[in-house]
Amino acid sequence: MNLYRQSIILFGIVLPILGAALVVGAFSLLKSKMETSFENKMGAYKTFEQERLASLEIEADIARQRKHFERWDRQLSEESAATVGKNLREIYSHLPSKEIQQTAFERPNGSAGFGQASAQDSSQIRIALRGTYRTLQRAFLELETRMPQLQLQELRIDPSTTQSSLLNFQVTYTAWKH
Repeated sequence: MNLYRQSIILFGIVLPILGAALVVGAFSLLKSKMETSFENKMGAYKTFEQERLASLEIEADIARQRKHFERWDRQLSEESAATVGKNLREIYSHLPSKEIQQTAFERPNGSAGFGQASAQDSSQIRIALRGTYRTLQRAFLELETRMPQLQLQELRIDPSTTQSSLLNFQVTYTAWKH
């Protein structure tokens, strides 16, 4: 029996324990890799979900703003001088006629001012008005709100020679085209 003792210990106890330890170690390593992979995939999924929800929110926001985008696109595609004239007439109808009077409206040919330095199509519009400061300020505010494509190029304010409460405004806009 002493002859087989060493073989029994080696093949019956040591090798099975080493084999079991290797199997347990391999499964432990496999489990840790699977847990790491699962955590990485969960993190990627959470990031994906956050980005998906953010994109849905942006899409909903764009859908709510769609009518405004269409209106702005329509405004930008209209001829600027005609649109300025139409908007000014609408603005004048809401303001006291004694406090505002249009004295000139010009549309010089070709682009000048800011439009010369840009490849974007533009036109220049000159408007001369007489009125009170507050009324003219409201008129320009409303005009620039209705027409965001206008860029103020020049503004001259002089006192009126006929009445001390009135001012003469000469405004030059660059109207950017679509």
